[in-house]
Amino acid sequence: MHGQGRAGVPTLRTVKDSSRIDPDTFIRAVQPLLARRDVSGLCSLIKTRWSCEQVRSLLHSDTAELLDAKKVALLALSFVGTARTIGDIAQELKHPDRCVNEMAEHALWSVWFRCGTEESNHELARGVQALERRDFEHAIKHFDRAIEVSPEFAEPYNQRAIARYLTEEYAASIGDCELAVQRMPSHFGALAGMGHCYAHLGRSREAIDCYERALAVNPHLDCVKQTIEHLRRQPSEEC
Repeated sequence: MHGQGRAGVPTLRTVKDSSRIDPDTFIRAVQPLLARRDVSGLCSLIKTRWSCEQVRSLLHSDTAELLDAKKVALLALSFVGTARTIGDIAQELKHPDRCVNEMAEHALWSVWFRCGTEESNHELARGVQALERRDFEHAIKHFDRAIEVSPEFAEPYNQRAIARYLTEEYAASIGDCELAVQRMPSHFGALAGMGHCYAHLGRSREAIDCYERALAVNPHLDCVKQTIEHLRRQPSEEC
């Protein structure tokens, strides 16, 4: 349920290309742009030299020699990845290398925030700004507008769930988390958020179930593991 991202960022082309991408060439080309956080330059470079499928293919490189290429690809996708890349990125949440996991998590949040139209991405960003000011009323209005513009856009539901959680509207927050997960099954943030709401409502069984679903997507959520252990130690008829 937590997390922020970038809206209105240019994205990869999706022209199919079966040729292999040379990992060393890719790393040498994109690292200077990543270091400068030059999103426009990075997008332009990838559009002119590689296809979306080629960059995604680097995520399937599991040899030790290609691990750096996987990490650079994840970092690049955090800036220019599209909804088409979410499934591949989500798989990296289960990678045993903690750095890969963290980079995949960051990339997912970034892509999740720009899966709507330009207008809905803008409304989402304004809602997050209001949420940071704890201006919950205006935050929810912006999230409502983003949903109205792009009903299948998952992140506005998740962010509205956060606003409702912070105002202790736990049942409504659960409903928004469910809507987010329906649209984005890999959304471990919404799954964990549902768990938090159920825990506040004293419904430990449902909370643990949601937390376990979040861990099934992202096994490295240590705080969620600790919360499950805490709930299981509590005397409860539900558990």
